[in-house]
Amino acid sequence: MKYFKLIIRIAIAVILIQTLRFKFTAHPDSVYIFTEVGLEPYGRIGIGILELIAGILLLIPRTVWFGALMVIGIIGGAIMMHLTQLGIEVKGDGGILFYTAVVTFILALITLWFYRKDIPFINKK
Repeated sequence: MKYFKLIIRIAIAVILIQTLRFKFTAHPDSVYIFTEVGLEPYGRIGIGILELIAGILLLIPRTVWFGALMVIGIIGGAIMMHLTQLGIEVKGDGGILFYTAVVTFILALITLWFYRKDIPFINKK
């Protein structure tokens, strides 16, 4: 189980961190998405920074719960943008961005469940 938890954390971090190059280099697809939702350029850069922080926090044992919580919030927002403004498919991607977001969201929920006892304000005596 220990390795399973670690693999999930690494998978989430890799997904988050590999998308950063698109956000930070102003890739046309990333600019398009954030323009469509009215968050270009500050939202693109700000969300990229938050994703970087969340990815790092997931890899530090004491902060896994907080990283997972951040991912749930960030990716939950991305899913809502897909469902309300962007659509499932963006620029002919076949829905890959949306489905990746859903998988990442579910993995973050699972991770938060695994590390729920580490949340300081919930397990206070």
